[in-house]
Amino acid sequence: MPNLHDIERRISSVSSTKQITRTMEMVAAAKIRRASDRVANALPWAMAVSDMMHTTAEHAPIDIEPLLQTHDEVKKALVVVLASDRGLAGGFNSNVLRYAEKIIREKERAGIEVEVVACGKKAIGYFNYRNIKPVMEFQDLSADPTFGEAAQIAQYVAENYGAMKLDEVFLVYNHAKNAAEQTLVEQQVLPIDEKGYEELLGLKPREEDIFKQWREKDMSKLPGDVDFEPEPGKVMNYLMTAYLRNAFYYALLDSAAGEQGARRNAMKSATDNANEMVSTLTRVYNRVRQGAITTEITEIVGGAAALEE
Repeated sequence: MPNLHDIERRISSVSSTKQITRTMEMVAAAKIRRASDRVANALPWAMAVSDMMHTTAEHAPIDIEPLLQTHDEVKKALVVVLASDRGLAGGFNSNVLRYAEKIIREKERAGIEVEVVACGKKAIGYFNYRNIKPVMEFQDLSADPTFGEAAQIAQYVAENYGAMKLDEVFLVYNHAKNAAEQTLVEQQVLPIDEKGYEELLGLKPREEDIFKQWREKDMSKLPGDVDFEPEPGKVMNYLMTAYLRNAFYYALLDSAAGEQGARRNAMKSATDNANEMVSTLTRVYNRVRQGAITTEITEIVGGAAALEE
């Protein structure tokens, strides 16, 4: 049975930890609002890019844009993994990293070479420990991502996919479903998965594939005359570049919001556990103290009785 001093020291230690976790919970709660606002502000542009790309593709053959092509054979894939720079966020990082590693191993078993882009210190450390050297690394930006980070990733993807050095590109991250819940997302960036992209942005899925007439050369429904300025190739290239930058930037913002939500949940659970532990230790303290008092009283009574005899 621990003595009273040990229990008091333990209660003090847990109370100090509770103050830290409570503070971190409040900080994360404040950051959630800002991160969620950034996601909401990015959504109109994401929807506009998607709509412009679909509309333009109806009047411009998609075979003029390399980034819209589907490669006949998949030899090399790229997995972009979004994690955080800091821990104390529950299973936020472990879920993403384990799922990304699962994708990598499955691709390798299928004979596909896999490259990794790691965003966040946790992702960098995880893959380096497993001897998977990322081709690009980003750190100290997970809680406050920049458009420049997304542009660098988009440029690497565009150059290598257009040069046939990449055949598939995937994004793995936690989608902030709401302030309290995160959902693991595997998004195929290239070749474009129109349905998945629209579902992610919250757009209404289209009933038909607007690229179908160009894939199957179905010219039964001829579009009206459309003049492009500049020429169609440059327009499609601009839209595809904007799509790639937006896809990565939106995912980075979404992951940042999810990180704060996960950290708040983790710190709230830690605070609740600390409160429960303090309550339990206080009960133990009172029980030990009462036992000590009872023992002292018994000894006094016994001593008094011995003196009387």
